[in-house]
Amino acid sequence: MPGRTLVSLSSVSDDDLGRELTLVWEIEPGREIVEATQLPAVTATGFDDPQRLGAFLDAVRWGTVASADTRTLQAPFRSGITIETYQLAPVARALTMPRVNLLIADDVGLGKTIEAGLVAQELLLRHRARRMMVVCPATLTGKWKSEMDEKFGLDFTILNAETLRELRRSHGLLANPFAVFPRTIISLQWLRSPRVQRLLDEVLTPDIRHPGFFDLLIVDEAHHCAPPAPRKTSGYAVDSLQTRAVRRLGEYSQHRMFLSATPHNGYRESWQALLEMLDPQRFTRGVDPDPKVLGQVMVRRLKDDLVDEHGRPVFPGRETQAVEITYSDLEREGHDLLDRYLRARRTRVPGKKMRGNDLVALLLKKRLFSSPPAFARTLDAHRHTLETGTVGGGDDLPDYLQEALGWDDDLIDDESSAQAESEFLLTVDAGGVPDEHAAALLQQLSTWTAKVVGPPDSKASALLEELRRLRGSDERVIVFTEYVDTQRWLAELIEASGLGGDRLGLLFGGMDTDRREHLKAAFQAPPDRHPIRVLLATDSASEGIDLQLHCHRVIHYDIPFNPNRLEQRIGRVDRHGQHHKVLVSHFVGAHWEQAGPHSYDADLEFLSRVATKVAVEREDLGSVNPVLAAAVEAQMLGRPLLVDPLTVKAHPSTQLLRAEQDLRAHVADLRTQLDRSVTDLHVRPANIRRVVDTALAMAQQPPLIEQADGIVAHPTLRSGWERTVADQEDPLTGEVRPMTFDATLAGPDVVHAHLEHPLVAHSTRLLRSAIWGDTATLHRVAAVRAALPDAAGIDDVLVAVFARLVLVG
Repeated sequence: MPGRTLVSLSSVSDDDLGRELTLVWEIEPGREIVEATQLPAVTATGFDDPQRLGAFLDAVRWGTVASADTRTLQAPFRSGITIETYQLAPVARALTMPRVNLLIADDVGLGKTIEAGLVAQELLLRHRARRMMVVCPATLTGKWKSEMDEKFGLDFTILNAETLRELRRSHGLLANPFAVFPRTIISLQWLRSPRVQRLLDEVLTPDIRHPGFFDLLIVDEAHHCAPPAPRKTSGYAVDSLQTRAVRRLGEYSQHRMFLSATPHNGYRESWQALLEMLDPQRFTRGVDPDPKVLGQVMVRRLKDDLVDEHGRPVFPGRETQAVEITYSDLEREGHDLLDRYLRARRTRVPGKKMRGNDLVALLLKKRLFSSPPAFARTLDAHRHTLETGTVGGGDDLPDYLQEALGWDDDLIDDESSAQAESEFLLTVDAGGVPDEHAAALLQQLSTWTAKVVGPPDSKASALLEELRRLRGSDERVIVFTEYVDTQRWLAELIEASGLGGDRLGLLFGGMDTDRREHLKAAFQAPPDRHPIRVLLATDSASEGIDLQLHCHRVIHYDIPFNPNRLEQRIGRVDRHGQHHKVLVSHFVGAHWEQAGPHSYDADLEFLSRVATKVAVEREDLGSVNPVLAAAVEAQMLGRPLLVDPLTVKAHPSTQLLRAEQDLRAHVADLRTQLDRSVTDLHVRPANIRRVVDTALAMAQQPPLIEQADGIVAHPTLRSGWERTVADQEDPLTGEVRPMTFDATLAGPDVVHAHLEHPLVAHSTRLLRSAIWGDTATLHRVAAVRAALPDAAGIDDVLVAVFARLVLVG
């Protein structure tokens, strides 16, 4: 442009440090050349109040940690949670890594999401990451968004079909969500779809492979991304669609974090492939990892191992109880009829279709062991299939049916799961039209089902008795079941027994998000604030939800054939924040010692032993669970039992996971590092309060309202400041909650105003910009009287000069 001046500017803002902007100087409104600063003049009348100047210095200090400083932590002070010292291990290690490749393999409930959030926050603050992606199961996308927002003040966008439609409507048909949104969350299921892969083709081009399109890739439940084990006893583990999708993202990511409580599924090749996706420079598929190298990238702690700096256990432990039930002759008759019917079917099934027949048998038994209504629904669907003459069922199932039926670890909503079961019976029922003997047994089963569907059976009666026992206390309990049919039946029985009303809540997959969050808030509230005492929950609804604040009792109404589900259930309450020993109960026949092989009592007793092992033995169950699942399947199908669940031990190669040895010393080091960061950064509650008070006064806003020692309420703010205190309503009452700058006083009823809280962050930005723009009427000089110790050797005036050095380019 002739006669015009192009000026290139580099941002010195902490939020956008180093970002360059080119503008035309002559047409830029409000342009001004700021003269080079120098030490301020000291005059008799030119002194600032020390507290006010201190607030400006703190505001600058909180954004000036250099990337080269690998010891000072900032992220813990920018999260709205009480952080346990052990949770600092991943972020402390990440600061020492030029390229962050971390496998966070902590036990269920230790706070892997918090640990990953701390790493992400620290990388953002040090300008080492900007574009981030979280990949997780579909049921966890909402939890990741809310956790990052509420606990770290980070806004993530969930990518799905609805988001894409809105983006195309607002930005045009060619808009790509991966280029538009800097921080995104995507489900594994949607990531592997052809539609998403085409969108990634547009942005993952060869010229940006190094250093990468994504600055940080976080993969939650990363064991889902490892190549699945061969379905047959021998064979090569073939990469699944989601394995290939996640590997592709990793190749275009500068930093990677994988999260999984069970990273090793017992198959060496899957384990090696997972490590190679995490760090292809250190690990190679087909080669066992070096324990020392593995220790460089992995953080692994089990609950039983964790102690505080004083050597005391962090988690109170678990206690399991098998509730004995005397089953009636009528109930045993149903199991006997089903067993005879399944054996009659099995004799007519050709070998190549045996797998389909086995899955029908397992599905019917799972439903029978759950409840009469659950069994009745599946039996009706099965009879309908046979009456239509459908015959099919090869040895393999389509991937979507494998997933929906729950033979792997993924959980979908209850409605989709039930629909998938019906579709499964229509698609792969291998039995065909039953012969006369099998048809007669099937008719007897239907007649038996009609007798037992209504009233409570022996197990339901035992559950009702347990709930009556707890009725007079404030104790809360979660009752887990696999099926909505069972859940609804139990809810009717509880209501009819006078134990329901506002004391009972139902949590199921596919329920409205607002209802789900309100129910969660009610169950997490103190007992004197909400009357709910019993929560009936399905597995698909409970994954990713935390319920540990006022509940330490879990009842398995039915026992899943997949042991991973058992640990996920218990993990809802056995997690960070639990202060009581977790009590886990399940049901077993009273006379199982005298039970014959493959009888009703024998099958239930076998499941009981599996549940006990998962609840009590807090070991590396990732490699144990596949063996347990195979043993359960063999028991339910009446095949020879090759393994006793009480004797199964972790695979020898999984011992590599036990990398942390001297945990007490390690925790003490982390505590020292955190305390040093508090001192260096001046992030004590009084200092944070001082920054907010100074900013409100400078912006001519009313001051904070004192409520109690350390607790304040925000005034009526205006001119945009009202947005900094939005969304602070109590989820139960809708009333605005007070705030505190002290993490030890924060809780469900009091909001923690940490450094990333909108009010604190806005105040900090205002003070920083005022220093650069010289609009704060600061003299930049303050004087204080201090009694210095004799050891300091100072007996004259001491002058301390503060300056900030910014390097860009």
